Amino acid sequence: MTNLLISEKETTKNIQSSNCAAALVETLSELGVDSIFGYPGAAVLSVYNELSQNQNIRHYLVRHEQAAVHAAEGYARVSGKVGVVLVTSGPGFTNTITGIANAYADSTPLVVLAGDVPSNETNSKVFQKVDIIAMTKTCSKKSYLLTSKDDIKQVLKEAFEVANTGEKGPVVVAMPRNILEAKYAPKVTKELHKKKKTTLKTSDFERIIKLINAAKSPLILLGGGSVEAVESIKKFVSHTKIPVVSTLMGIGAFPSASSQYLGMIGMNGTYLANSALNNADFILALGVSFSDRSTCKNVEFARHAKIVSINLKNISKSFEFELVLDTKSFMDEFCAYSSQISDFSDWNTKLNIFKEENLKEETNSTCLHSSCVLETIYNYTKDYEPIVVTDVGQHQMLTAQFFNFNKPKKFITSGGLGTMGFGLPASIGAQLANKDNLVLNITGDGSFQMNLQELATCREHNIPVKIVIMNNSYLGMVRQMQEKIYNNRYQVEMINPDFTKIAEAYDLFAVRVKTADELIPALEKVIFHKGTAIIDIAIDSFEEI
Repeated sequence: MTNLLISEKETTKNIQSSNCAAALVETLSELGVDSIFGYPGAAVLSVYNELSQNQNIRHYLVRHEQAAVHAAEGYARVSGKVGVVLVTSGPGFTNTITGIANAYADSTPLVVLAGDVPSNETNSKVFQKVDIIAMTKTCSKKSYLLTSKDDIKQVLKEAFEVANTGEKGPVVVAMPRNILEAKYAPKVTKELHKKKKTTLKTSDFERIIKLINAAKSPLILLGGGSVEAVESIKKFVSHTKIPVVSTLMGIGAFPSASSQYLGMIGMNGTYLANSALNNADFILALGVSFSDRSTCKNVEFARHAKIVSINLKNISKSFEFELVLDTKSFMDEFCAYSSQISDFSDWNTKLNIFKEENLKEETNSTCLHSSCVLETIYNYTKDYEPIVVTDVGQHQMLTAQFFNFNKPKKFITSGGLGTMGFGLPASIGAQLANKDNLVLNITGDGSFQMNLQELATCREHNIPVKIVIMNNSYLGMVRQMQEKIYNNRYQVEMINPDFTKIAEAYDLFAVRVKTADELIPALEKVIFHKGTAIIDIAIDSFEEI
């Protein structure tokens, strides 16, 4: 009887005393967080205990911590909100590093909440102890290590502010177990640091207008930083008729179906877009990072063009003019100057000639080439306006070429880091961010096997992602490079499992396609299936892009 009374007293005491873990979950609710992707462990059980009592936040248990970050990335890219990850100490955190680096490369706003060993444990041999701050120094926007002097609510609010302002990116919060379990006491600490807003001057706009009007063949180049400026970009182009090209990450920032859009530039870009780039004498670059995959040989990139860059960071001293500013703020004001821009009908006529030279050849409908398959999938699904999430490889670049993306946040891919295994977990996050939209995960047999354990997450939460496996039994992009550069010496042939049987093991629907005639009927079955579904397509093993 005495033990029972003590237990009741202790329970009452625990309910009445609010610890830092409770303060953390309360703050997440205040910040509007509705989804967390994570994997529990001893260091964060206090947080999980509080989450179990919260009605506003749903936790999605993934099967690997890297997948938690990719799922949060997909969620953030589609929803426009900050993605949230919760993991435990040691390997729980180290497994997130690839995802954090991926989010950093693609400027995706995340807050990664990482459990840590107690801060009073100074012995380097403590179980699951790693230096979280040191490990994230080069792949996160900012990292915090909570101490007893910090107000956890303020640190969390600042982490969200940092992740989602300026050049967005991942922020890591290391949370020692003893801090989370300690009683919460509000502390008066420093105010949030906010950057000064850049003030646009009339002279800046006049300078850019002068450069455009002095040109004969101007281009607008869109990068990933331009997706928030979609409406003002469309308005500006409709008045000026200046042609548009994009990087991989800029796809969807301007309607692909528009006659003014010429395609993606770079080493895997279209002939038309790269031809326009080589003939341009002026480029207005909006939110472009100028990575090597877009510029190829930097010395030859748009060698005849004067470049004006609008970005959240300085890129190059060789540009004609740079403004450190977000593209939406710039374009919202720049639209007012569109009436002052010259007519470029001669330039558009020249580009129309390029277009005629670049008309697509008829594909052989009896074969299963990637280009033919992806074009068929696009035509079959375009009325759904699907969100398309790719992995990395040949299928990624061909999807960028054969799908028309007429709205932003419809094409989700790993651009800056090129992370195989991104696609399936990112599709999960994308689907949860927009539950009514068709979500296609277009992946390769190599990429799919990097994180296929997340089929369990799909099954558990009945997430209706449609997975398209472009199965060529090779690491196709690597094979193609080894053939061209290393005289056909490659080690990338893959003996794959039967993906339909793997799907069956997870109690999911799957269908295999071996001939062109089977493709449309299989697509119909997969699209209309109510849950997760897989279509495994045997494509040409030696196709090049």
